[in-house]
Amino acid sequence: MTIVLVVEDTLSEQELISLYLRNAGYTVITANDGKEAMEKTLAQKPDVIVTDVVMPNMNGFELCRSIKKNPQTQKLPVIACTSKTQELDRLWGMKQGIDVYVTKPFTQEELVRAVRSVAN
Repeated sequence: MTIVLVVEDTLSEQELISLYLRNAGYTVITANDGKEAMEKTLAQKPDVIVTDVVMPNMNGFELCRSIKKNPQTQKLPVIACTSKTQELDRLWGMKQGIDVYVTKPFTQEELVRAVRSVAN
């Protein structure tokens, strides 16, 4: 079973993303910010991370950099799911190590397709 860590500080969006992924057959764990996500990544070893970018404490780009720098987690795929829609944001995200960039609003199909594209 593929485990997806959903990192989102807005509870309603966290619940929606989690619902979409559970409906597609994924096991979902959640975190409210990048720091909590890093702790859960090391402890629970998810297969994919879906993260918002704009969050308190540690944003999604900082989380991605931390994941990609750590030898234990560097191969872990990271999907940005964000309202930051500018091409510059997308390019910056890819430079930070984001594997797939999904912009809000998104459909269930778009989100599931993004996860499928990086999940083993």
